[in-house]
Amino acid sequence: MSLRQAFTLPASQITDEAVYRERRRLLAALAMSPALGLAGCAGAEAPPPSAARPASPEQIKAGLRTNEPLTTYADVTGYNNFYEFGTGKGDPSAAAKTLRLSPWTVAVGGECAKPGKLSLEDLIKGLAPQERVYRLRCVEGWSMVIPWLGVPLADVLKRFEPTAKAKYVAFTTLADRKQMPGIAYPSISWPYREGLRIDEAMHPLTLLATGLYGKPLPQQNGAPLRLVVPWKYGFKSIKSIVAITFVERRPATAWNSLQPDEYGFFSNVNPDVDHPRWSQKTERRIAGTGSKLFAERIPTRLFNGYGEQVASLYAGMNLKTWF
Repeated sequence: MSLRQAFTLPASQITDEAVYRERRRLLAALAMSPALGLAGCAGAEAPPPSAARPASPEQIKAGLRTNEPLTTYADVTGYNNFYEFGTGKGDPSAAAKTLRLSPWTVAVGGECAKPGKLSLEDLIKGLAPQERVYRLRCVEGWSMVIPWLGVPLADVLKRFEPTAKAKYVAFTTLADRKQMPGIAYPSISWPYREGLRIDEAMHPLTLLATGLYGKPLPQQNGAPLRLVVPWKYGFKSIKSIVAITFVERRPATAWNSLQPDEYGFFSNVNPDVDHPRWSQKTERRIAGTGSKLFAERIPTRLFNGYGEQVASLYAGMNLKTWF
């Protein structure tokens, strides 16, 4: 069996009763001690095959799961944008082994009553990890379907008691030249920064991810803590977070600051708003490397198909102006 075959899982295979207890043990350990098991993530093997019950109609309606075919573990972990480790899609998986995951702290501050600098363990302590199967749409025109593990961002943010002045939430990625060779090149202004409006951050679909495919996040996928906002283009889902700040005014963000005409602050997936250099009307799912890297094109959906859950956040806004 080839390595790629070993990594390939059918869409119906996520969780079954046979692996349930072992997975819960892993998730409990991850929640209580994020460093446990993380040191070897860069070279982690694929998770064992497992068969899941299909997503229920209730889960699909809520946007928490999809029954679409999953992107293989090999592609999810081998085809990445993480410029801190290089601009090529294979650079992060090759170079991110230098990222040290323990100890890891996250500074939370700004317009809140209980600011602090916490270990990752304390940041998510007591919150039960959840599995979410989300579509991921890159602004470049490709997409994936990924089974994430994590906790709702809202559950974490509420612990710090944001004040009425907290209109936005700003996020910052680690920027360490010793661990991240790509920072030596000024492709963007480091550190990488992103932000959400407070209602977007508090939305039930917004996830702080600590794992994927039943395993802790690999370094190249944003270990040990990343954001996942499934209705926005992937660059909004900032990786390797070290700071979360409640702010009153819209924060500066990496790509919007670099090229505001190409990358809007909101960056909601929208087939009717093209990138200046390519169409956003269709996308290609990542489907293996080599000659079959991409599957056939499929239509792009407004809000990446999560409109029923999130369209109300943008009622009255011109999405072509506020792109």
